[in-house]
Amino acid sequence: MGKVLLVDTNISSLPIYKFLISIGHDVTVIGGNPQDFLAKTVDQYIQVDYSDPENLAEIVSRDSYDFIVPGCNDRSYFACAQLNMDGRFPGLDTLACTETINNKQLFRDFARENGLPVPRVYTSDACPQNQSLIVKPVDAFSGRGVTILHSPDANSLIQAQNFARSMSRSETCIIEDFVDGQLYSHSCFIDVGQIFLDFIVEEHGTANPFVVDTSRVVFDFPAPILERLRSCTEKMAHSIGMGRGVVHTQFILQGDEFWLIEVTRRCPGDLYSQLIEMATGAPYAELYARPFVGLSYPALQNEQKSNWVMRHTMSLSEAGTLGCIHFNRPVLLERMYPMGLVGDALRESPFGRIALIFVRASSAGDLDDLFECTLSRDLYSVEV
Repeated sequence: MGKVLLVDTNISSLPIYKFLISIGHDVTVIGGNPQDFLAKTVDQYIQVDYSDPENLAEIVSRDSYDFIVPGCNDRSYFACAQLNMDGRFPGLDTLACTETINNKQLFRDFARENGLPVPRVYTSDACPQNQSLIVKPVDAFSGRGVTILHSPDANSLIQAQNFARSMSRSETCIIEDFVDGQLYSHSCFIDVGQIFLDFIVEEHGTANPFVVDTSRVVFDFPAPILERLRSCTEKMAHSIGMGRGVVHTQFILQGDEFWLIEVTRRCPGDLYSQLIEMATGAPYAELYARPFVGLSYPALQNEQKSNWVMRHTMSLSEAGTLGCIHFNRPVLLERMYPMGLVGDALRESPFGRIALIFVRASSAGDLDDLFECTLSRDLYSVEV
């Protein structure tokens, strides 16, 4: 097989790494943090900040990699797209396509031009004062730099924009309608511009309203809305020229109306791939990785399993110290990935995390109860 450079060292890329190794590839991982999981555990690790395109290009040229595979963050995918200007590596979109998707302002412009439902965007000198607005960086992640203004005025708008720009690599931000409703993700795989497999996941932020920390697969999502979502994704894929691979879209649903919030082409983080695999049996990480190493998609069964699994990132809404984690009800922990040690000083979400857990339930009703307990932050407490 070939030499592969996996451009990410976070634990969320572990399933991708395992698949690449399982089919015989020689895999090296690259990232700037030597304390990341893959950096500490795999045989071949390069400590380099891959967001610098010159660094990444020099290493790929020096070591003659056959394939490059983005990991589970936007910077990773963008770095790979920058490197692939000549199109020599499979599975990657063009840089123009990647920039349009990853930049919130560019994506809103693209969506409006193509009739896709997105929140309305305003300029800083033409904002309404009688409705709620949200201000956020055009290129940040994990809810950083976001402010909701329920009664916007000139002063609060300036403060919100300054905060958003401080979290933006390009020091730019976007002002748009604050759309209230339930957040979901539609994660699908496309081939020749058409969806052949997709999933709906319900998402919540309990420690921080702008950071997803609790989620589950939805098996009974309304079919008419799902068909409209699929139509939007396929239209987007055709209009912007997406190749084979994942299209991961976060959207807000209010009644029968929805708005697209963010779209990515990389694997979602916090081991989203494992939530899908445990809940449905679909090989999400494998399907994600295949286009980047030149492999076609395997034949899949149309019937998905319905396993009752919840994913939760344990974190604090305020800074504190990690001591005892006391569960307030019995839980069946399917998997737990610790991210802190007893005595650690923990920052608030999204800057600090305790653990990533997958909890299994015995039925849909049991999962509903478990989910509600988690959303009310009653599942566990952190004691010093």
